[in-house]
Amino acid sequence: MAKIRVRELEFNLPEIRDSYDRRAILFKNNIIESLKKIGLADYQNDIKVPQNARIAASASASWYYEGYFMHYSCNSQTKYIENFFIVSKVIEIKVKELVEKHTTVQDFISYFTEEKDIKKTRNGARKDLGLPEDCSDMTLITKTYKQLAKTHHPDTNDGNETEFKKINSAYQILKRELE
Repeated sequence: MAKIRVRELEFNLPEIRDSYDRRAILFKNNIIESLKKIGLADYQNDIKVPQNARIAASASASWYYEGYFMHYSCNSQTKYIENFFIVSKVIEIKVKELVEKHTTVQDFISYFTEEKDIKKTRNGARKDLGLPEDCSDMTLITKTYKQLAKTHHPDTNDGNETEFKKINSAYQILKRELE
């Protein structure tokens, strides 16, 4: 098993070689059971599992909590099933922290709160940095951001504060998604 780091969390990523669709259902059920611990019913979430969990795709889960739209997605691994495991594990860990009062409701909300059109926002962020829509290479994103930030920094002769703020915002959006 490989260790994986997601923001401040660290856990083992299992090697998944078979039963992809069955495992996807197990991960979905894990998310549902985790969310039940904070009082959410099955119908209060939006967790879609594709017909083939072996495909190369990002995974996500969405739900409402305390009137906030909550969302978590992962696109750091090659296969959907691996990304979905990470989504499931992060939600499980963060719900456990909330239930055991190791974190506050507000911290939980801020960890998962997203705009309803987050995919459009993320695609816009990639466009602002001049990256392809499917780019998930954080090293490339950081390198591109640093080059653009250096070019547009307001303290340089040709700097553009508006453009600098736009690329900084784009970088923060992608950093939140991928780290």
